[in-house]
Amino acid sequence: MNPRLALLQPYPFEKLRLLFSSTGLEPGTKPVSLGIGEPQHPTPEFIKKALTDNLKGLASYPATAGSEALRQAIAAWLQRRYGLGKIDAATQVLPVNGSREALFALTQTVVDPSRAGATVVCPNPFYQIYEGAAILAGAKAHFVPVSPARNFACDFSSVPESVWRTTQLLFVCSPGNPTGAVMTLDDWREVFALSDKYGFIIASDECYSEIYFDEAHPPLGGLEAAQKLGRGFERLVMFSSLSKRSNVPGMRSGFVAGDATILKQFLLYRTYHGSAMSLSVQAASTAAWNDEAHVRENRRLYADKFAAVMPLLKSVLDVDWPDAAFYLWAKVPARCAQGSDVEFARQLYATQAVTVLPGSYLAREADGTNPGTGYVRMALVAEPAECLEAAQRIVQFCNSLP
Repeated sequence: MNPRLALLQPYPFEKLRLLFSSTGLEPGTKPVSLGIGEPQHPTPEFIKKALTDNLKGLASYPATAGSEALRQAIAAWLQRRYGLGKIDAATQVLPVNGSREALFALTQTVVDPSRAGATVVCPNPFYQIYEGAAILAGAKAHFVPVSPARNFACDFSSVPESVWRTTQLLFVCSPGNPTGAVMTLDDWREVFALSDKYGFIIASDECYSEIYFDEAHPPLGGLEAAQKLGRGFERLVMFSSLSKRSNVPGMRSGFVAGDATILKQFLLYRTYHGSAMSLSVQAASTAAWNDEAHVRENRRLYADKFAAVMPLLKSVLDVDWPDAAFYLWAKVPARCAQGSDVEFARQLYATQAVTVLPGSYLAREADGTNPGTGYVRMALVAEPAECLEAAQRIVQFCNSLP
């Protein structure tokens, strides 16, 4: 077996399963999960119809590069959404089977493990695929210190030059998982300057970009930041997905866009890797990228849920609205096992049947500290009534603490 597999840590939800495995629930209590960021709003009917109307596509092998119609739809969406100049759909866009698969595969494409000290730099807390992809590519992961005062934004200036000199790939996530923080133009200016100096590639994970609360101020994207700063897309690729935007996580549909030179090599890798999107899914994806009405309605549903639960949760927890995305990143009360996020999650589940994810499960210890310790992540993905019920139970639980 590949010996690097032994270096992978258990996935957060496996840790959560083990935490709850010996925990009994109060009889008659219906479980409510805020643990997994799986969209649960209904899939729009027009997307389902586009899928079923094109089932004949199941009879053909799809091209790895995707159909011209899908690439053109994605390119047009990028131009509308970010105010970009012309995007070359043939060379600057590549459909992928969801952002998770693409984040992992791109790492295998760009990392050269034969170079001394091959390093992939990640935010911390972070989406666990970043670390696993780095390990299996033969690199080591370095975790960027964060600033809780800035909603856990990465403190890139604190990364030693010795690390940057060996860095081949930098992952950024904006809006961030788990905090919902959005990178500013100044953040991007700093990242681009580091990339120019040290030559590493930037992988910008933007799968939560379409969940935000102010229609007049959508989150800034990486390609958009590059244009605003008067530069091209060199050494920059961004990842997006329909899962959250259009409530189709089971379609496994997204795209990568940016540096044409990188995408050319990525396409070569994917051709051998066997990653090609079904023609039926491509047709449904094209329909989804071409429509914004359902996305605005989706945002309204999330905004209504946040408005309903935030007054309740803020009465018992240190928590604020995120910049974007559908997560709440809440500080655990000190009176709960001295602020233990793991014990908070365990007791909440045992007494109220509400699942939240301990923040320490989403981070790694760096410089003697796990920055997720003392926080929990709540995903407001369930129906409004369930989210409200969960919030009420959390209030009841917190008020019962000694």
